[in-house]
Amino acid sequence: MQMKFSKTVIDSIGYELAPVVITSEELEERLKPMYDNLHLSVGQLEALTGIFERRWWEPGYILSHGAVIAARKALDNSGVKTDDIGALIYAGVCRESFEPATACRVATQLGVNEETAIYDISNACLGVMNGIIDIANRIELGVIRAGLVVSCESAREINDVMIERMLKDNDIKSFSTAIATLTGGSGAVAVLLTDGSFANKARRKLIGGVALSAPEHYDLCRWHVDSGTTVNSAQFMRTDSASVLKHGVVLGLKTWKRFLDVVGWSSEQIDRVICHQVGSGHQDTILKTLGIPSEKDFTTYGSLGNIGTVSLLLTAAVAEERGVLMAGEKVGFLGIGSGLNCIMLGWLW
Repeated sequence: MQMKFSKTVIDSIGYELAPVVITSEELEERLKPMYDNLHLSVGQLEALTGIFERRWWEPGYILSHGAVIAARKALDNSGVKTDDIGALIYAGVCRESFEPATACRVATQLGVNEETAIYDISNACLGVMNGIIDIANRIELGVIRAGLVVSCESAREINDVMIERMLKDNDIKSFSTAIATLTGGSGAVAVLLTDGSFANKARRKLIGGVALSAPEHYDLCRWHVDSGTTVNSAQFMRTDSASVLKHGVVLGLKTWKRFLDVVGWSSEQIDRVICHQVGSGHQDTILKTLGIPSEKDFTTYGSLGNIGTVSLLLTAAVAEERGVLMAGEKVGFLGIGSGLNCIMLGWLW
């Protein structure tokens, strides 16, 4: 899918960091019996991923609460009122229930009006990017003037489950398929998109983008319910990290070439890229394959881990706060998610 836009801007981004800092060494300490059995030394997790710590919510944290906090921050930094919101999308991998949509609880807390479209989107780590496209299409058609995409991810619960399983299995296969899970962080983000009419000067204009897929690789990374041999079902996550990277790079390169053509930029003309925050191995391989100098990238995974759908936009917000993303720059948002799916969006910041 190739897309071009002319009206849509990011009015503001709000985010909330989870309060509990969890180091890679702390996780490895919990895995000490396995490490001893496999003769692994402490430091493997950081060496393999580049992640030295991540953040988790307190036990029992309500996902919609984080999404609401992020949304209120985004609204407070804009001229947009809740009555102006024409659509509200919750796009997290983590949701509060199968039904209703988590977006309904967020909408209630924010106090949006009854004409606001309210729904969830789920597409692994690309949910927020898909939400941006959905809102942008509504804005381009003139159906709405403003829309919110929100997400809140929590890694504590799945990590607790997987650490318990790793200790039970106590083998190298369990370790290798759970590494991706151990990179998980927690946080919330809200992206406020408008037609530019709420601000004196519209910034962060959406130029265009490309979305490609390779669904034959759907089974490489799965977070699902596994009934196992017990009566009660439990969460389970496994990732073939090497294959995800291998096939993801192929899909990413194909998407990148089409993306440059659609937005009308050369690789050299792009001032900055913000990628989905997986880890050092993924970052290095992707940048080298696409021919992007590392100094054009900005990362947060080292201290925040992989926060799923939250990662890319939260990283963009932090980059802007630190003066890394500057007005007038050509910026690429590059996301690859399990499935496999890839979305790249171009912005004139």
